[in-house]
Amino acid sequence: MNLTIPAPTAELPTAQARTRVEEFRTSLAARRSIRDFSDRPVHPDLIRTALACAATAPSGANMQPWHFVVVTDPERKRALRTAAEAEEREFYERRASEEWLAALSPLGTDWRKPFLQTAPAVIVVFEVHRPKPYYAKESVGIAVGFLLAALQRAGLATLTHTPSPMRFLNTILDRPAQERPHLVIPVGYPAPGARVPDLERKGLDEVTTWL
Repeated sequence: MNLTIPAPTAELPTAQARTRVEEFRTSLAARRSIRDFSDRPVHPDLIRTALACAATAPSGANMQPWHFVVVTDPERKRALRTAAEAEEREFYERRASEEWLAALSPLGTDWRKPFLQTAPAVIVVFEVHRPKPYYAKESVGIAVGFLLAALQRAGLATLTHTPSPMRFLNTILDRPAQERPHLVIPVGYPAPGARVPDLERKGLDEVTTWL
């Protein structure tokens, strides 16, 4: 038997709705990927609440195929950095095409990933593949979007990091084989004097079509 509840209502007067969404847009527009983190601690409740936001994301057949591992232990973070840097060094020196390296050049990145050890917390996101999920990658991607937005609203700095391959994360974090690493997110505060590339986003007209 399928139980239902009344659909939630959130309709607002247009002016109020526009103000709220513009405030949200302004907050998101200020987000930048941070690679130089302070080791200043983050209150666990901030991360816990942001994760609760992520867990409200829609998912295929409501399977909620995500698991979030919050790493704060210094030895685990050190192990993450060591393993990730080994994969990234192989990528930068042997696997990446010249085109890919050229695209990365404006960001000033290389195989060194000190943020995995310096940031006070690292959230590793896994896709859960048992029982069989539907649209797991898409569902987890939406949850990650919610998570990044929530962390930004909390005044926290983040970075989306995707070492490849990532199966070493299962070993270091004691996760079962049916969970597939999706993304690594260092979380914290920028280091004093941290700087980011002066990048421009595409204009809205470039990325939207109204029919």
